[in-house]
Formats: sequence, structure tokens, C-alpha cells
Amino acid sequence: MLDFFTVATRIKKPGYTEIYPRFQVKPTEDLMIRGGDFYAVWVEDRGLWSTDEYDVVQLVDRELTKYAEEHKGEIDGNIKISYMWDAESGMIDIWHKFCQKQLRDSYHMLDEKLLFANDGTNKKDYASKRLNYPLEAGPCPAYEKIISTLYSEEERHKLEWAIGSIVTGDSKTIQKFIVLYGGPGTGKSTILNIIQDLFDGYHAVFDAKALGSANAQFALEPFKKNPLVAIQHDGDLSKIEDNTRLNSVVSHEWMSVNEKHKSQYENRFVCFLFMGTNKPVKITDGKSGILRRLIDVTPTGNKIPSREYNKLMKQVKFELGPIAYHCKDVYLSDPGRYDDYIPTSMMSASNDFYNFMIDSYHIFKRDDGTSLKAAWEMYKNYVDEAKVPYSLSKMHFRTELMNYFREFNERFTMENGERARSYYSGFRTEKFEPETSEEVVIPDKKSEEVVIPDWLKMEKQESIFDKECANCLAQKASSKETPSRKWDDVKSTLSKIDTSKLHYVKVPDNHIVIDFDIRDDSGKKCFLKNLEAAKGWPPTYAELSKSGEGIHLHYIYTGDVSKLSRIYDDEIEIKVFTGKSSLRRMLTKCNNLEIASISSGLPLKGDDKSLVNWDGIKNEKMLRTMIKRNLNKEYHAATKPSVDYIAKLLDDAYDSGIGYDVSDMKNEIFAFAAGSTNQADYCIKLANKMKFKSEDINPTLDSENDELVFYDCEVFPNLFLVNWKIAGEGKPVVRMINPKPNEIEQLLKFKLVGFNCRRYDNHMLYACLMGYTNEELYDLSQKIVGAKKGFKGIFFGEAYNISYTDVYDFCSKKQSLKKWEIELGIHHQELGLPWDKPVPEDMWETVARYCDNDVIATEAVFNKRQADFDARQIQVDLVKLLHGITDVSVNDTTNTLSTKIIFGNNRKPQSVFNYRDMSEPVGSDQYEEYREKFGPDYKFRVFDDHGLPQYRDYIPGEVLPNGWSILPFFLGYKYEYGISTFMGEEIGEGGRVYSEPGMYTNVWDGDVASQHPHSAIFECVFGPEYTKRFKDIVNARVAIKHKDFEAAGNMLNGALKPYLNDEQAADLAQALKIVINSIYGLTSASFENPFRDPRNIDNIVAKRGALFMTLLKSEVQKLGYTVAHIKTDSIKIPNATKEIIDFVTKFGNEYGYKFETEAEFDRYCLVNDAVYIAKFKEPEIDKKTGEEIWWTATGAQFAVPYVFKKLFDKKPIEFEDMCETKSVSSALYLDMNEALPDVSALEAEKDKLLKQITNPKRMDEQMTAAYNRVEELNAEIAKGHDYHFVGKIGQFCPIKPGCGGGELVRESADKNGSIKYSSATGAKGYRWLESETVKILNKQDDIDRSYYDSLVDAAVETISKYGDFERFAADEPYTGSPGIDYPPDDDVLPWYDDEELKVVLAAKMDEQDELFSKR
Repeated sequence: MLDFFTVATRIKKPGYTEIYPRFQVKPTEDLMIRGGDFYAVWVEDRGLWSTDEYDVVQLVDRELTKYAEEHKGEIDGNIKISYMWDAESGMIDIWHKFCQKQLRDSYHMLDEKLLFANDGTNKKDYASKRLNYPLEAGPCPAYEKIISTLYSEEERHKLEWAIGSIVTGDSKTIQKFIVLYGGPGTGKSTILNIIQDLFDGYHAVFDAKALGSANAQFALEPFKKNPLVAIQHDGDLSKIEDNTRLNSVVSHEWMSVNEKHKSQYENRFVCFLFMGTNKPVKITDGKSGILRRLIDVTPTGNKIPSREYNKLMKQVKFELGPIAYHCKDVYLSDPGRYDDYIPTSMMSASNDFYNFMIDSYHIFKRDDGTSLKAAWEMYKNYVDEAKVPYSLSKMHFRTELMNYFREFNERFTMENGERARSYYSGFRTEKFEPETSEEVVIPDKKSEEVVIPDWLKMEKQESIFDKECANCLAQKASSKETPSRKWDDVKSTLSKIDTSKLHYVKVPDNHIVIDFDIRDDSGKKCFLKNLEAAKGWPPTYAELSKSGEGIHLHYIYTGDVSKLSRIYDDEIEIKVFTGKSSLRRMLTKCNNLEIASISSGLPLKGDDKSLVNWDGIKNEKMLRTMIKRNLNKEYHAATKPSVDYIAKLLDDAYDSGIGYDVSDMKNEIFAFAAGSTNQADYCIKLANKMKFKSEDINPTLDSENDELVFYDCEVFPNLFLVNWKIAGEGKPVVRMINPKPNEIEQLLKFKLVGFNCRRYDNHMLYACLMGYTNEELYDLSQKIVGAKKGFKGIFFGEAYNISYTDVYDFCSKKQSLKKWEIELGIHHQELGLPWDKPVPEDMWETVARYCDNDVIATEAVFNKRQADFDARQIQVDLVKLLHGITDVSVNDTTNTLSTKIIFGNNRKPQSVFNYRDMSEPVGSDQYEEYREKFGPDYKFRVFDDHGLPQYRDYIPGEVLPNGWSILPFFLGYKYEYGISTFMGEEIGEGGRVYSEPGMYTNVWDGDVASQHPHSAIFECVFGPEYTKRFKDIVNARVAIKHKDFEAAGNMLNGALKPYLNDEQAADLAQALKIVINSIYGLTSASFENPFRDPRNIDNIVAKRGALFMTLLKSEVQKLGYTVAHIKTDSIKIPNATKEIIDFVTKFGNEYGYKFETEAEFDRYCLVNDAVYIAKFKEPEIDKKTGEEIWWTATGAQFAVPYVFKKLFDKKPIEFEDMCETKSVSSALYLDMNEALPDVSALEAEKDKLLKQITNPKRMDEQMTAAYNRVEELNAEIAKGHDYHFVGKIGQFCPIKPGCGGGELVRESADKNGSIKYSSATGAKGYRWLESETVKILNKQDDIDRSYYDSLVDAAVETISKYGDFERFAADEPYTGSPGIDYPPDDDVLPWYDDEELKVVLAAKMDEQDELFSKR
């Protein structure tokens, strides 16, 4: 019987028993629902699924009849069978309700697998049909005659490849479609008819024009049965409005499908599209998705006589099996043949820009790059000459040109070391011509009068590099001359690659290549100049470049390659291959030397003497080169556009503010201008206006000043602000409004300090320095802050070292600058101008003055966190002292410095890391293995087969019982699908959290000192050497905390001794704490870093502690104690005795964890995992004020200052206690609507109309009246709001009604992109003002205390759920319990030796056993 119903009986009236189907709402394997209605049912007799709903009727009715026959002797009275076929029975209506209302969509697309007549099937094949012919080899002469006549060999291969992909099933993942393009009667429909016959029942007819239309709501309906093939004989894609839907179908993406009279549903179509057309497909641009997916097929135009044609077509129907078999073989012979196929003939027929590229092909190919300016001039000439009716704007031209080059850089360093703006490089020749193998011709150098050193004599011989790097990952280059696969997927090594052909090699990180690409006066690469430059380098293995003119020297660099500058000199580059980068190589000739090591002489990034390459920025040499290339007519074949371009270059250089003087080139330019055949007068006049020299640059800043300068940038669409001040109280803030590059250049000579500047402000300064306009700066800003999602590569590599240090990065307390301003009491009120709107020019000074706040705040935070900065300086010193590494600075990140402190320059230390399954015991037979892994000094302990400690060392050679362990393990621990379970509980991934909410007394709060670090240490996760270094850091911090400077001085080989004094010890401890926290963060990070072990998918550093705390909880509970709360590394035990505290301490020691008494609470009320309020047994002392502290609160509810003081602390309420900090990711506004009309009813009406308008079921309705009404409502609603911009964060006070407050709302966008406003979290129902406004206007008496009183009432109500609040909050002791009876004069845990503790706990266990037996 089908599993979605059962046969049931019921008595509707005396003497009549009804037999009816009872449909069951449960998971089913025999029924599928799609779009909120019936989709398919499994028919066992056929071995197929059926989409015919009548089959359900027959199957169900058959079961009803069968049941009646089998049970007729058991049923008294008359039998009435309620068949589904009987409309009057109502069963068909119940069935429809069952499918449409009671079941949710649950389906698998049918017929995604092609089944032939000789294929078997089962339910999981999800098949509802099969072809009527078998797949088998055989002759197909009729087909052969037809296909070979109508199509050339190349075009035929495309068709057979596509058919074969469908036969094999690969078409479901291939993102291609076929367009047969030719005139009428050329044979397009002939092949489409054969395809229809080949896939009868698996094909559908579609409308290509509808797919390319933006308004065809039901364009996907033809695909509802998920065909494997979709065909249109006479399609039209010549006027595509929107290719998104077509691309999605071809790419097999998930799409929302609208079927008439059905609910919208999601589906992924697997069909392969074939279309015949007489019109070219419109390919809008070079990045069009159609371009990558279209395979165009053109018939030969040859004809077959009519009578013969008809005979052949009849015969083809008997050859379908062999045709399919043949096409399968064609496809399997080269499945990836059309991966990079470009439909050049189709593009030339429909794309004017492509034709421009063909026209300019030889120029782009020769230079392998171009500037935007040069290409734009060429394009303008082409448009004029070719009479192009619709030319591109420069903005669209700029974007379209990117599709024909591999790289585009706003700033580009060319092969000669010069820099260019808006430069395209790596011309994609494969878009225009098939890949050909070219023989590399090496010029004969013997004819040149030059002395070649013996070590640089290169021959065609066996390569030393090929031997040394034989085991390095390597791959052939693709037809685009790029790596053909991601490196994560590459398994082949260099030894398996033909190195005489272009390929890529993943060399070791410390393998560098010095690339000599020096050019002669004509601009061509010159072997002799490269040879002369290479002669002065240390002898090493060398190769000629692919062209034979360049030279590559290979070295092993012994320093940190990440610090190397990529530029050695003009036209000499240092190539470094870290991360995913690889060496592009084609072996021609080489020498026979070994690869030498090099340790010095190479330029470093971030050199204190020159953080920025000023000559490269001024770039006069690049300007000269560009002028020379125009004089050589490299960009334009004619003189006039070359002179125009030179004039434009000089105008741009002059306006940008860079310094230059090319006066010596004036005569040469004039002579060139005069040589114009038809435009000499024009060219000479233009040359007379050229600016051959920039204005004198007058320095505005003292570049010798070594003081710190704090700075901040603000960016608006039309305004760029740089505010800065020299360190020191009372120093003025300097405001730079839309500064020029030369002003930024002078500023950068100071030691700049910013807040989060490494990730924002530095890059804005650098972009301004590079000549970015205000619009370009704003666009870059939007990309960096995330307003424009999906942008990569937006940061400038050189910009990171512009600053001296970054306050946000070195600060151990991570929060926004605005939160710091609020915390430090600095003016923080927003100006009220949105960042995405232009600023009126008359307000520029006002805005600049307002932005002083952030500069002042940056300095204030720097001073507040001086200890963190001192710690950063100590971290830098430790790197130098421990490893002798000098190329580090306070501008390096915490993660970078932490990594170097532990690993030095070892970038791949993971080979010595340890990782084990925490659920498995480590038997005594593995002692030697783990002794080697953990080091000879590691102390192994003994654990029984339940994972419980035996409180003794393991004796080497001792044979432990089976299942026992020499390391802690946690029996039954599982990590599956990202979830960890142990002892029947889910334990979390970052640390154990457990709570038993309630009210408790006499609570001991035991805390593990540095739990995560000790987990790493006792699992020796970094291997013996590096774990010891980490252990020294952890232990040194503890020693410093206890003033044991002697012990700390013996750690880390004495590197800490310079700081072990009363003045610097605290800074040292802070530095070590930051390093420890950074290292834990890196071990669990998802991104690649030296601390990350790829095997450690379950984060065992945190997991070990979570498992331990779970086991500890169980053991404590066994002893009859309650565990009220566990939070990562702390445990709180009510009514704790010294015996249980001692037990916890000893138990923790066995796992490497040291418990300390964090607090003792007289009373403790726990609300949930994260919220509690408690009173200490003895007061804590505030270190700053000396005041006694009796109460402590954790979590938002009780920690609110007003609530805490009102209920517990009893201190007077101050203004700051009635200020609330609110933050959002979008923007906050105050809606000052108190005196405006109430428009809530209008807003409700608008929401209702919008739901109607956007209802998918009503998309085909004309709703003009509704749209018009929404417009009217928008105008009326606007009258009821007055939004004042606040920012992303602010501090506010609740204000009484009628006192000038506004509703606090956050901005968001709905799914249609419309802006809407809703109450900020916790602000609804009250009015608010910014706290600074309240102070300035003296409106403290207008604060609405009812807001806080409601919080107080809620807190009382929460506590009252667990006990008497008044008694809990009273001053007198909560109970008469004396608390823990500490042994006199002894505060060192544990208090008992092992034997004493066993006796005490055994007695405790006996008590528990007695209690259980009484129960």
C-alpha cells in the first residue's frame, strides 16, 4: 500500500460501515508535492512515477476495494466504499485539500536521468518515462549523409558533442546552449527534428524571446516538467531586454517559477537548450553571460535533393540508438572541448565594440596592454570611421574594455617599473583567434659584442629547477595562459609536466625570482641590458624568459618573504610566490647552477626611511614614457590623436599636483606636431598650449618633525576631509578640505596614528595621493565600508605602511571609535548629515570643524590605552630578541607579531602540530609514539576505561588494561555535522555553557586559570618546541602577576629580563596576555594562518575544556552537589564544602587545569545561561576608589546602572545612569514627529496595498489604481515624519511626552529596495533625545524615568520567580550558614592529600547511596 494513506472505517449511521482513505500528514516516499499541489505518485506495477493525478485515484480506489473484499466477513451490516472517482463521496475534495493545504512541498525533479529501453529502474531513479530504443553501437548511414551534407566537420562536432553530453547525463552541469544560425532552408530544423526524435518525451518547446524579456511572467512554464532538452525551431534573441533568466536556465541555477494557477516554487532546471534562428543573438558586452555560454553552429548551406531527403529522414528513425551511441563517444573523447569557446562570428554580427577590438587587435596584441585614455581615443576614431550608430559613453567603454584584458588596475606598475593610471594588461587574444603553439625563438647573442659571465651562459639542457622542484605542485596553463584549475584541486607535480610548454608551479614560499625586463630606447625588451644588470648579482640558477629577452634569477630567501618589496629597481621586479600565487614559467634555456640562497641586499616593505616610494608616486618617468610611446605612435596610427593625447597627459599631470618638468622634450614634441600631413596647424597650436612643467610645490609641513600626528578621514560624494593634529594637549586640529596629492605627500612624512586606519584611512590617503577624484574617493570608500558588496582587491598593498601605528589594531578592547567617545565622555553627537549625500559647499567648513572630534578621540583612546601600545612595542622587541628578526614595527598587526614570537620566520609550522580524537583512549602501547610527539619531558597520567583519572603518573613500560589511557579522553564524545555531543548533551563549540536557574546560597565560584591556553599546552598542539615557547609565555604572565620576576626571567631564553622591573612588568604582562589571546583566536580561525591545523575541524583547544567541564559537572553531581552554572572556564556550586572544592581542584589538575577561587557569594540568583545577580560574602575592594563592592551583576538585565543601583547597590542615580547606547549596522534617526499629524493609519493602508501589488498570484492584474494610491499615500505620510540623521551609534535619554523628544528608529530596506524605518531595539513606546542634547539644553528633568522604572519592575519580577525578592535584596545575611570552613592560615588549594580526600569523598558517596536507597 502507498505510504501516504491508510484504509479506515467508520460508522456514519447505524447499520452502515464506511470504508474510506485516511490521508496521513507525515514524510512520504510515494507522493511528491510541488507548488502546493500534487506533483507525482509512485506506481509500483510500472516501476515508474506518474504525474497523472488519475493514477492516484485508481491506486487508492484499488486499495479500498481490496480492503473491502478482505474484511467483508468481519464487518457487520452494509458496507459503503467512498471511492475517489465518485465526486459525491467528497474524497476527491479531501484529497485536494490534503495536497494543497495540509502537505508542504516535498519533491525531487523527475526524469533528470535519461533511460533507454534496455535500462532498469527503481523508485530512487525518479523516472516517469523511458526512451523506446536501446543505447547500442551500430551503423547510421542515413544520419551520416544528412549531417555531413548540412554541416562542416567543425560545426557537426559541436552538435554531436552537445547530444553526447545529454546521453551521458553531463549536460545537467554544463552551462552551454546551442544556437543554429543561418538563413531559411539551410537545415537548422532538420537537425532539431532529429534531436526531438532522439529524446522523445524528454524534450519541451520553449520561447527564447520570452526568456530574454523582462516582463514575461510565465516564461519558465514550458520547463515545468524539467525536460532534459528544450528546443525552439525559429527563435529570436536579437533584442534581449534582460538575459538574467536565460543565463540562469542555462547555468542550472535555482529559480523562482510561476506556473499559472499554482503557487510560486523554487526549481533548478537541467535542460540543454537548442535554438534555430535567422537573426544573430544580441551579445551586449564582453562580459555577457551569453558570451560564455553560447555555442553557435552555422550550416554549410548545401542541399539534399527532396526525394532523397525524405527517404533519409524516414530511415533515421531506425538509427536512433547508434546515433546516440556515436554522439556519446564524440563527447567522451573531449568533454571540456568548449569550456572556453567564444562565439566570434556571432559577436561580430551583433556587437560593434567587438568589431572595434578586431580593428585594433594588432595594437593591443603588440603592447599586451593599454591605458584607458589611449584606447578611448582609438575608439572615438573607430566610431567616426565605421559610422557606428550607438557608441558607448566613456564610463561604459571603460567597463566593457575590461572584458578583453586579464587585469585592470587603477594604478599599475609596468614592466619597466613606471606607474600608470587606469591601465589594462594581459590582452585576451583567445577571444579573437584559436590557440596556436608558437616556437620560441631565442636570439643569437654570439654576434653581440658582450662578455657573458660563465654562470650566465644558458643552453638547452636539463634544468636544475626541474629536479629541485620535481615534487612541487604544477599544472599546465589554460588556453587563456592562466592556471587551468584552483590550486586546492591540483594533484599533479612538476615531474609530470612538460616544462617546455607554458605552465605554473607552486614553489616553496621562500623561493623568489628576480625578473629582469629592461627595455632599450625603442621600448623593446633587451637581452643585453638585462644581462648587464644581472651580472652584478650573486651566481645562481638562471633561465631565459619566454621571449628570450628577459632573464630570471632564482634564489632561496632566508628572511621573511612577506616583508620583501616587489620592486628592486626600474624594470627589475622581485617575484614572491606566497598564498595562492605561483610561478608562471616556460623552459627555453637555462644555466647549470644550483639555486643559491640570498639573505640581504633586497629592499623591504615598510622601511622606516621610506614608507612610500615618492619617486614612483611623482611618476615623471612614467609621464615621459607615455609621451615617448605617443611620439612612436604606439597608441594611434595618426599624428593628431597622438598630439591630443600628449596634451591630455600633461593637463592631467598638471591638475593632479604631481611634480614634473619635461621641458627638454618640447622641441621633440613640436617637430612631431609639425609632421602631421593634414593637421599640422592644429597640432602646433595645441603644442604651444601644453604645460611642460608643473607649478612649484611649496612644502606646508615640517618633514623633519618626528612627533606623532593623529589623523582621521571623512568622505562624502563631493567632499574629502583630512583632519590631523600633532600629539599634545591644546595642539590645534588642522583641517584639509579636498587636499591635493602634494599636500597628502607632505603629511605622509609624519608618524601618522589613526583609528582602524590600516583598513580604511590609509587607503583613502593613498588614493588621494594617486590623484583620485572626489567621486572616485567616495566610490572607494563605499567599497571598503561594505556599502558595495562583493568587491575584492580594493586595498592598496603599499597603503598599509603609511601609518606609524593603528590604535584599533593594538588596542586589546575592540569597539568602535564612537563607543570610545561615549565611554570617555568626549563630544560624540553626529552632525546630522547622511554620508551618502553631497554636502552643500557653504557647509564644508562646518563639517570639517565637526570632524575634529574623531581626531581628538583617536588621541584620547591612544592615551587611554597607552598600556596596550607599550605592550605592542614590547611584542616587537620580543620578535627581535627571540629570533633576530628586524623587519617588524609597531604598525604590524597583533596576529603577525604573535605568529613571529612563536614561530619566527617559519610560515608552515603545521608539520609538527599534534591533533587527536578526544573520544579515543591513548593506550600504553602508544607511549613511545606520544613521547616523541609531546616531547621527553611530558608527564603522562593514568585514566581508566571510563576516562576518569587515577591520580597517578604513568610508569614507562607499564601495561595498562585495555581501554585505559595515558592521556585524558572523553568516552562517547561525538562531532557530527558541526555539532558536538557528550554524555547525552550538546556541549557547544566555543566553550561549555550550562545553567540551572534558581536562587542559591553559599555559592563557590571556581575558575580555571587560562583554560584555553592550558588546553593547547597539555595537548601539545604546536609540537614540543613551539608549545614550550607558548607555555613559557603563559607561565611567565602568571609569574609576573605574582611578582616572581626571577622565574619569569628564566623563561623564553631570558628574553623577558629587560622588562622585569616594577615600571615595565605590568606592560610586559599585558603584552603576553594579548599574544595569548591572539594565538587562541588564530587556532580556531576559519582563514589560513600558521596556527591553524586543517585537521582541527572541531576546535579541540576550546572543545577539550568544554568536555572537561561536562565531565566535571557529572562527577560533582554524583557526589550530591548541585552545579548551578558553568560558563566556559568557571563552575558555580551552591552550598559548597571544602571537600567538594578540594575534589574539583584535584580533578582539574589531572587535566592540566588549575582552579582558583574567583568569588564566594552569600546569595546568587541565576536567570539563564548568561544573566545573574549575586552578593559577595565579603566585599571586593575597588582598586581605583578603595570603595567596598558587595554586589555583582552579569548580563544586561541586572547590569543596567539604574536597575543595579536602585535595587542592589543603593547608590544615588546620576545622569550617566539614564543614558542608553544604541547601535545598528545601517543608520539611526530621530523622528521629531510629536507635533506632526498621526499617519499610522495611512501607513497601514499603504502596507496593505503593497502586499496586494507584490502578491505573486496577482502579477497579471492591472493595479493602476493601487499604484496611484500608494503615490498619494507617500506624499501624505511624509507630512507626518521629520527624520534627523544620528549615525550608526549614539547615546540617548528617554524623554517625557511633550518635551521635544523623537521616536528612535533605524533605517532598513525591504526586498524591493525601498527605504523604511522601524523602532530601534528597546526604544519602542518612548521618545528620545541624544544625551549631549539633554545636557546642553539642561533637560535632565525631562528624562522619562518610567522607562527605567519598568526595567526595575521587570528585574524584580524575574527574581521573584525564584524566591522572595525582598529577602534576597536585603542587607542582612541571606542565611545563617557560616560558609566554607577554611583551615586556618592556609589559603592554598588543595587542602587534603590524596588519601584524606578519598576517605572524605567515600563517606560522602555512602551518604548519597543511603539517600538513594531510601527513595
